[in-house]
Amino acid sequence: MTQRERMLSGGLYSAADPELFRLRQEARRLTRLYNQTAEDQPEERRRLLEALLGGVGENAFLEPPFRCDYGGNITVGRDFYNYDCIILDVCPVTIGDRVLFGPRVGLYGAGHPLDPEVRAGGLENGGPITIGDDVWLGGGVVVLPGVTIGAGAVIAAGAMVTRDIPSGVLAAGVPCRVLRPLNERDRTYWRGLQKVWRQD
Repeated sequence: MTQRERMLSGGLYSAADPELFRLRQEARRLTRLYNQTAEDQPEERRRLLEALLGGVGENAFLEPPFRCDYGGNITVGRDFYNYDCIILDVCPVTIGDRVLFGPRVGLYGAGHPLDPEVRAGGLENGGPITIGDDVWLGGGVVVLPGVTIGAGAVIAAGAMVTRDIPSGVLAAGVPCRVLRPLNERDRTYWRGLQKVWRQD
């Protein structure tokens, strides 16, 4: 098994592996170019994202600056938006459709062994991250390895998501916990405001 295969499976691997080093260097080159683009270069931004990421949905937009480890392990759905995001994609990171990230969201799929001797040997590990459709992560949210956030969930700003969050809930805190389900009262309130907005 190669170090890349070990990495993607969530096992211990050496980041010093030449193949992984080369892939990280290419990701840094592409993110540097992407972050240097201007607002009037949407076609160039799209071209660079398609070269960097494993998959990019229609109308997906990553507001520069953007940072990642490998890029190729990241898939984002359509109508995705983020602002100043960091994704450590040593394992697959899958982001659904119509997902919104507030400023400085971090998806940290990378980890290190808890034992200092193993850590000093240069070994690392990680876990996949999955974000369902229609999720909103508030500013400064951090998602740790191995976490799945269900469709329609809202994670409040500053939360540290250490375990799975079910669909259709409001969650917050450090560590992040479910506060309550999102319900008909929420829908009625926000759709009422939307109706007023459309009439203005």
